[in-house]
Amino acid sequence: MVRPLCGCGRDSGQYRVPVIRVEVSREYPTTTAAAFDYITDPANWPDYWPDLIRVETPERSWAEPGDEMRLRMRFMRSEVVMQMALDRLVPAQVVEYHSRQDGMPELRHERHWEQRDNGFRYRIAVSYEPRPGAKGFFDRVLVRRGVKKALTRTLDNLESRLT
Repeated sequence: MVRPLCGCGRDSGQYRVPVIRVEVSREYPTTTAAAFDYITDPANWPDYWPDLIRVETPERSWAEPGDEMRLRMRFMRSEVVMQMALDRLVPAQVVEYHSRQDGMPELRHERHWEQRDNGFRYRIAVSYEPRPGAKGFFDRVLVRRGVKKALTRTLDNLESRLT
C-alpha cells in the first residue's frame, strides 16, 4: 500500500525542510463535468498525459479513495514506474493522490476544477519534500524543473482535447 506524504515538511533535527510546490493552471471553454469525466478516466490518460508509456493496471478503478494505479512513465530520459494511490475525489471539483517512483521523492498531486462563466479553470499542483543530502539538490533543482515541464505539457495537451 502506498502511504500519503504528510505535507508538513521534514524535521531534520536542526531545521525544517520546506515542501516544494509546483502549480500551473489554465482556462478551457468546456463544461467542468465533461472535462472532469475526460481527465479522470484512465482510458484517456495516454491521450494527454506527457511521457506516459502505458497504464500497467488498466483494469483497476480510479474512483474511490484507496484505489491504486501503476503507470510506466518517462521522466528525465529514464523509465520509471509510478505507483499512485487515490486520496480524495470530489466529482467536478478536486482529485488528490500521491505517488511513489524509484529515484525520486514521494509526490503529492492535486487536480482542481473551478467553474467559470465560459468554461472552467483547471489547476494542477505537485508538492514534495526534498530528500536529504545530494539527492535533495536533485529534488530541488531537477525534479522541480521536470515536474513543471510535465504539468505545463499536460495543460498544452488538454488544449486540443477540451476545446
